Amino acid sequence: MFKQAVNPNFRTDTKDYSRVEVAKINSNELRGNLFNEFRNHLSENISWESEQIAKSHGIYLEFNRAKTGNEKDWMYMFRITLPGGGPITTKQWNILDRLSDSYTIGPENAYPHARPGLKITTRQNIQLHWVKKINVVDAIRDISESGFFTMNGCGDNTRNVIGCPLSYHSTIFNANTWAQRVGKYFALPTAAYIEIFEIDPKYLRDGDLENRIPGVSRFDYGHNQLNRKFKVAFSAIHYDDVNKKYVPDNCVELRTNDIGIAPVIKSDGTCGGSAKVEDFQVYVGGGQGQQSGKPTISALGEPFGLFTEENLMKGLDAIVRVQKDWGDRHNRHWARLKYLVTVKGIEWFREQVRNLDGVGSINFEPHIEDYDYGNTDLHLGWVKQPDNSSRWCYGAFIENGRIIDGSRNGDLKSMVKYLMNNYSHIELFTTPNQHLMFCNIEEGLKELFERDMKMFGYGFRKINSDSNKNSISDGKTALYRAYSNLRRSSGACVGRDTCRLTYTDSEKFEPYLIDELEKKWGYMTESIGVTGCEKQCYRPATKTIGWIGTGFNLYQVVLLGTQDGRHQGRILVDPYSGEQYLHFVPRKDVATITDALFEYYVRNRSEEEDRPGGMGYFIRRVGPEEIISYLKSNPKTADLMKKTFKYNV
Repeated sequence: MFKQAVNPNFRTDTKDYSRVEVAKINSNELRGNLFNEFRNHLSENISWESEQIAKSHGIYLEFNRAKTGNEKDWMYMFRITLPGGGPITTKQWNILDRLSDSYTIGPENAYPHARPGLKITTRQNIQLHWVKKINVVDAIRDISESGFFTMNGCGDNTRNVIGCPLSYHSTIFNANTWAQRVGKYFALPTAAYIEIFEIDPKYLRDGDLENRIPGVSRFDYGHNQLNRKFKVAFSAIHYDDVNKKYVPDNCVELRTNDIGIAPVIKSDGTCGGSAKVEDFQVYVGGGQGQQSGKPTISALGEPFGLFTEENLMKGLDAIVRVQKDWGDRHNRHWARLKYLVTVKGIEWFREQVRNLDGVGSINFEPHIEDYDYGNTDLHLGWVKQPDNSSRWCYGAFIENGRIIDGSRNGDLKSMVKYLMNNYSHIELFTTPNQHLMFCNIEEGLKELFERDMKMFGYGFRKINSDSNKNSISDGKTALYRAYSNLRRSSGACVGRDTCRLTYTDSEKFEPYLIDELEKKWGYMTESIGVTGCEKQCYRPATKTIGWIGTGFNLYQVVLLGTQDGRHQGRILVDPYSGEQYLHFVPRKDVATITDALFEYYVRNRSEEEDRPGGMGYFIRRVGPEEIISYLKSNPKTADLMKKTFKYNV
């Protein structure tokens, strides 16, 4: 798998600990000097040590990347944890909406252009951007009043546990409840959080987060937490009443996580009959992020074993403990679980988990070969609420998860607030694909609900000109274009201007890339994923075509992935020469390459590949060598194929 030397320092001796590990150990259980530094308003910055500790409290130090000069315009990003994506009540949403009005107004020269807003992430978090230092303590306190917290939002711990939001009302399996249960178990101790931000402990008591016992009702993180971030996901299973069958649902893309958990049911065999989840198939070692200049990998998790419901929590604890004990604490780029599984092997890892307590007390059975964990369903549009009621859920497409007013997609922030306050018993969820899901909507209100959404401009994107038949026109110039299949299937991470890690635009670039492509290809239900760097937060390598930032206004193509989450994408490399292609594609040429790939697929696809998501399988069938040959011979892309790099990782 690796062409360069990969030599993780497993079970790292304390003398070899990285600077980050030392900072965590010296932090006095994640307190550090945060209390004083967040109250010192003479400087907008905080120290490097405090920056590392603040991440575990869900706070990132950022600066306005659009502003040039030696003086950095410092700001903070908060990441609110919502295991399973909710449910979010009307009262809670009103608090979050008010918080965004108070704290998230950015400068005029950078996105989102002085407009308050909220950002939904692929881990079902809600992010607040552009928070100034003077507001940090008050904002964290205000968030706690909603019953939500920012602990575990970032840092070296188990991050927000994700689960299918549609399953919350399921009579078969509730992935949302399991995500909340596991999220509470792996939530960090609350003492430092309460002290630093002077939070009323009653909010943590209400969330049942106080008085948990390490190793019994909460994970024992010890003095320096985990080696790196750790991600857990629960997929789901639903009953298709039309086709009379059970359908697995992988909307969480479970194998991109450190631990992915798929429910296994036993049915009585009758159509619509009773079904019970008796076991869980667990996958380990997934992760999408890489690091430039280092021999690092993106990987899908491998099947680990089959756990009963009774043994699952104990098994999850054991898997994380093995990673905590063995994972590299010297080289952070090799510290994720995927390196332990890849280098040591899955059989070795199974034995470590099984015998963690010295007596083989962690029980699990061999995994089910070729278990079908389902496709990636975005849950957009109307979906019957799976609780045998007459109620419905509506999945609202939120382009790149950005909820603001005054954008080309309408006034989404006002829309969500209006809907939450005007429909009784409504529940709101975030999805693992940066969208929103409204539930508990009565059958007779569906038409009114859609009409109310359109009142705020939902369903259409404002454009300059177009002859597309799905556009609304004033007779001279097209004004709005309906969301296309291509747009609804695609997305991006935040990128510049609000992420320190990114090289270039992603959220600001992707909508205009789709604008250019959808006149010709909007009907295609294929996905394009864009990220500003190789951390790959939007998971572009599990999309039909991925574009990863490699420099300012430069992108690298990623192919061979499939949007059902079953195959991992890779950079474009000749399998024989080792030459890497399309590593620094200028922004203006990204649409050209994408258009050429779509053309090749449409001309050469098989009947089986002529379906939503079929293009990824087409590219896998023809292989990188044929794709390279085609792009070299295509007059529109030939020049872009002339520059190559040697593939070393």
